Amino acid sequence: MSWKTPHRPKGEVTQAYNDGVVTVYAVTDAGPPGGLPVEKPVKKAVLRYEERRLGLQRYYEGKQNQVEVERVLRTPRRKGVSSQDLAVTEDGQQYRIDLVQSATDVYPPSMDLTLTRITQKYDVSNSNTGEGAAHGLA
Repeated sequence: MSWKTPHRPKGEVTQAYNDGVVTVYAVTDAGPPGGLPVEKPVKKAVLRYEERRLGLQRYYEGKQNQVEVERVLRTPRRKGVSSQDLAVTEDGQQYRIDLVQSATDVYPPSMDLTLTRITQKYDVSNSNTGEGAAHGLA
């Protein structure tokens, strides 16, 4: 639960990240030069998050663009996280990061990650060592 502290000069809300942990991966090409591409996830960051409410406007805008928006997570702001990345929650669910937005008026500086369902599942068990490879469609 967010709360205001009397000592913050700008009246910012203190943001808690108590709902879980999300791991962000970049998906890179590990195939040989000139060969078929082999997608491999490479770990970028491990972030704590707070689950945010998925608003109707965001949900229906996704539907208009044929995107199945599943969740919105608020995490500490981190450079390098982009809409091309893969997000894996602690329960093993994999999502594509569809949108990264900075959250204003909260402390510490935060960002909202809009997550969409993906059909291709990646093997992320060895991704921190760079040995993960893509599976076929699940």
